[in-house]
Amino acid sequence: MTSADPKRDFAVDVVRTLKEAGFTALWAGGCVRDLLLRNPPDDYDVATSARPEEVQKLFGPRRTLAIGASFGVILVRSPRGGQGGDVEVATFRTEGPYVDGRRPEHVSYATPEEDAHRRDFTINGMFYDPLEDQLHDFVGGRDDIARQLVRAIGNPQARFTEDKLRMLRAVRISARFDFELEAATADAVRGMAPEILVVSQERIAQELKKMLVHPRRARAISLAHHLELLTIILPELTLVVATAGAAGGADRWHLTLETLEILKDPRFELAFAALLSQIGGPEDDRGSAKLAEVICRRLKLSNQEADDVAWLASQRSALRGATSWSKCRLKRLLAQPAIGDLLKLARAGAVAAGSDLTDIAFCEAYLATTPREEIDPPPLITGDDLVAIGLQPGAQFKELLDGARDAQLDSQIQTREEALALVRRLAGL
Repeated sequence: MTSADPKRDFAVDVVRTLKEAGFTALWAGGCVRDLLLRNPPDDYDVATSARPEEVQKLFGPRRTLAIGASFGVILVRSPRGGQGGDVEVATFRTEGPYVDGRRPEHVSYATPEEDAHRRDFTINGMFYDPLEDQLHDFVGGRDDIARQLVRAIGNPQARFTEDKLRMLRAVRISARFDFELEAATADAVRGMAPEILVVSQERIAQELKKMLVHPRRARAISLAHHLELLTIILPELTLVVATAGAAGGADRWHLTLETLEILKDPRFELAFAALLSQIGGPEDDRGSAKLAEVICRRLKLSNQEADDVAWLASQRSALRGATSWSKCRLKRLLAQPAIGDLLKLARAGAVAAGSDLTDIAFCEAYLATTPREEIDPPPLITGDDLVAIGLQPGAQFKELLDGARDAQLDSQIQTREEALALVRRLAGL
């Protein structure tokens, strides 16, 4: 019988091929956890007694890629192409000391039980044989899943000393599955929180992205705050967090969490802008935008990500009074590439604060019912047209072009000739 899941089929094939060649082979880590939770795994990892060179020989050079051969990891490509997915095959191993808080100095090949004990959390430390339908649990992961608990394997301080990023992973995984973080594990995170800065900003940003696009983003951010991680990686939030419990609208921290909670399926830039939405003063959109840009650059986000987050932060009050605006002002804002995110952010923030939604609803309706070519039509004239009528390039150019553009958006002019006539009048020609 053919399965409806080609990824699973291929992962079974990988295990079967290794076992038929005389090696031990088991599914490992997150896919086993997800199966016990009755969630379809995003991908499958295999742990095996085969050495990297043996894996490569068995599957052939065209279907293998050494993505971490020094750590015993080989990527095996599916013969079905992208539909079957790829499977990471790692040799059972133990690890030497983590000299930089990121990666081990060396690895040694080991037994499945030894391999399990070097992993991060019990729910991620199990193995499963899909051919025998047998679970191999050396760390109590099945029991912790039943108790809905995230627990570090062995000594939590030792696990976090090995890789400091595991502290953020503890937060993200707890929030993702709505599990409790075991007390000793939580205490270790809180005690070691300042050491998270050993981790590169890029890796921190990757964890933040995963947290913020997940439906339980508000719980993840709240937990990161309670474990004293949040204001270490984002010190700009210190004053916002300090407002927790303040009376009325002064409680900017809970307003932030409520806004995050209300957002539905946001992309990262929108969710991150929501997290940073209260970092400036209540009316200081420009200050908020500058702080947001500093944060984005520190986290080494892409230029586009940084620009979108900073723009959203700069427009917190941009929709206020929109029902009374001129058409040109309204259309200029609604033509912005990230206007959809701004409307989502404004609505979520207003609902969280119990504020009036009239201006937001007006902009949403206008955008939904007005053709794009009417909101943002091609300009009637350019700087070249101004030069052609004898004007010299300079500061006046922008004023004249803006004047023509506003008249066009206000439906006062419709043709290039009308735009040039308006410019001549404005320029005194």
